[in-house]
Amino acid sequence: MSKKLSKRSEDYSKWYNELVVKADLAENSAVRGCMVIKPYGFAIWEKMQAELDKMFKETGHQNAYFPLFVPKHLFEAEEKNAEGFAKECAVVTHYRLKTNPEDKTKLIVDPEAKLEEELVVRPTSEAIIWNTYKNWIQSYRDLPIKINQWANVVRWEMRTRLFLRTSEFLWQEGHTAHATKQEALEETELMNNIYAEFAEKFMAMPVIKGVKTEAERFAGAVDTYCIEAMMQDGKALQAGTSHFLGQNFAKAFDVKFTSKEGKLENVWATSWGVSTRLMGALIMTHSDDNGLVLPPKLAPTQVVIVPIYKGEEQLQEISKVANKLADELKEAGISVKYDDRDTQKPGWKFAQYELQGVPVRLAIGPKDIEKGSVELARRDTLTKEFVNQTEVVEKVKHLMVEMQEALFEKANNFRNEHITEVNSFDEFKKVLKNKGGFISAHWDGTTETENKIKGLTKATIRCIPFGSVKESGNCVLTGKPSEQRVLFAKAY
Repeated sequence: MSKKLSKRSEDYSKWYNELVVKADLAENSAVRGCMVIKPYGFAIWEKMQAELDKMFKETGHQNAYFPLFVPKHLFEAEEKNAEGFAKECAVVTHYRLKTNPEDKTKLIVDPEAKLEEELVVRPTSEAIIWNTYKNWIQSYRDLPIKINQWANVVRWEMRTRLFLRTSEFLWQEGHTAHATKQEALEETELMNNIYAEFAEKFMAMPVIKGVKTEAERFAGAVDTYCIEAMMQDGKALQAGTSHFLGQNFAKAFDVKFTSKEGKLENVWATSWGVSTRLMGALIMTHSDDNGLVLPPKLAPTQVVIVPIYKGEEQLQEISKVANKLADELKEAGISVKYDDRDTQKPGWKFAQYELQGVPVRLAIGPKDIEKGSVELARRDTLTKEFVNQTEVVEKVKHLMVEMQEALFEKANNFRNEHITEVNSFDEFKKVLKNKGGFISAHWDGTTETENKIKGLTKATIRCIPFGSVKESGNCVLTGKPSEQRVLFAKAY
């Protein structure tokens, strides 16, 4: 199969779908709307997972695991949450199958095995977790509880796209309980900041931190904080959310504690999460028409060494140098692969590692052995140079930092160039059609206007940015008074 990809400029969606499959990240499965994450794709997710997990634990969070199934009556307890997810729920109604009496090779649902109560396959875990917290919390001494769960969730989707929107996906979800409103608010902000730090420091993806409007808020939350990123096609992507739940779930599940003053009070709550959607964000932020471009901090293999040889004798000579370099790079904390397979030619390997976004490629041939050099190719710029073998390790160490910073700077410049202020609805529509990106515009603060703009343009309010300057103006659609600008965009 040809590895050549469609061009982003001609068909961005097709380019993305081809890249995910051809780079061996994921593929569609036999289950409609669900994906198989392949080893290379999962290796990138594991790198993300490891870094986030470390950040969570450094801020006092612990991992636990809760059931996949949620009894329907528990799911219904917080009405807004239940209503918000009801249309996306997969539901278990029976507990066994039996052989079809009319065809012994087939199975049918046993009608006598109907569950007394349906089980919802978790679309999110607030219900089952808060039912559990009720048993854990009696006194202020039991607080705070700061739990994170790495899990899968199911949200029934009709139109799916690998990593970006699938019926089942992997994620982490944090659920915390606090004695005071202030503690819960600080936790909500802390986790949003952690997501932003991870996105920028490890994914090299600039984000805008802000708060969602009521219409875009998580079902059951008092407030939803978010990080919003800009993809290369000018569409926004919500990369993470952190929710201040107030006392909504504590009241729904009767979770109370005795305060220091001896009063019985409801606890305060947060929840927060990111998912394998980050894989889609990573791909669309940096990759090009040749394939993946990975930030060194998240690349499963940071350096690949490819021998160029004729005959076993040359391979043995090259391998001595390659293995020595590989050992030195590993000692320097750099992940490296020496690909001496004889089943593929060097040109095929070059194309494959370029497609898979390996940051640095080293090629060594007989002439390089004579000269004491290697050919070094950078994935981000596609530039090549010859480097003395004694300088390779230091050069690569420097490049890991330089490439990480360069990718962030490139993405940041692109994002900043695609934030446009508008003051009329004609201007709004023109920018949305011809340029895309974030549109900074005044909004009158009503859900009605927000929905009208969405209906007319498919653009939504991505967030009200934190720290944005208060500025009197007039709503871009209705002309009514407005206190500040918000960010609109078409989004994934």
